[in-house]
Amino acid sequence: MGKIAFVFSGQGAQYSGMGKELYELSPAAKAVFDMADEVRNGTSAQCFEGTTEELCKTVNTQPCVFAADLAAAYAVLEKGIKPDCVAGFSLGEIAALAFSKMLSDKQAFELVCKRGELMDKAATENPGAMAAVMKITPQQVEEICAEFDKTYPVNYNSPAQTVVATTSENADAFCEACKAAGGRAKLLAVSGAFHSPFMAEAANGLYEYMENIEFSDPQIQIYSDYTAKPYEGDYKALVKAQVENPVKWQTIVENMINDGVDTFIEVGVGKTLTGLIKRINSDVKAYKVENASDLEALKL
Repeated sequence: MGKIAFVFSGQGAQYSGMGKELYELSPAAKAVFDMADEVRNGTSAQCFEGTTEELCKTVNTQPCVFAADLAAAYAVLEKGIKPDCVAGFSLGEIAALAFSKMLSDKQAFELVCKRGELMDKAATENPGAMAAVMKITPQQVEEICAEFDKTYPVNYNSPAQTVVATTSENADAFCEACKAAGGRAKLLAVSGAFHSPFMAEAANGLYEYMENIEFSDPQIQIYSDYTAKPYEGDYKALVKAQVENPVKWQTIVENMINDGVDTFIEVGVGKTLTGLIKRINSDVKAYKVENASDLEALKL
């Protein structure tokens, strides 16, 4: 058997009830939610009972998904399954920072709360839209983006899926241009144009916030969304950069596989990353763990 990677899910798959079963089953998972409630009162209640509208607000989504992600990862670790490396999609990277011990769980949770606040503020002040483009290559998507003002590829998810950030005014015309090129574009229900220059102020604010935070060297290899390579150099700069630059998910997965990973476990909310990984390379094994039955079924 090759190496095992934990991958931490991102924003978009949140739902009422996320993490509740693991909270009730796993002491390690419960400890994450208890910590979250101490820092941000009501976090577990939002995860377990929050409305869709409540959970879709960025200031709530990011801390809630972080808690569900990290709780799931510790529940799998508690079961005796230890990864050789980790990565996280967007806010999932902050949970991966905690898991790799670059920050304490509390520091990372406080960081993701601040990140959510800053990104929500930037989205309000610089409104935008996001669309997932399917059936055409990333290169074709880049060419279409070049035809529009303030339109950027922001998530390189798989060979046949690229997410784009643009202005609200350009969104419909951009989707039509993708259709004309043989693709399919779907507007996403998000509150901002994330991982793009629309988020520059949020990235700068986060860097200022991190000024007095001490990062440790990772105890387990962690891949950066910004470089698609293992963390090295200025850790804070990497955390800042991923807020305003594309997530290179396909390249991260390919690099992990090249480094010996053949088993991926998506920890947290939903199965988005599991699906993307299988589309990037159908030969690897990919599992998800977000509830009690997933944890019970996980046998490597």
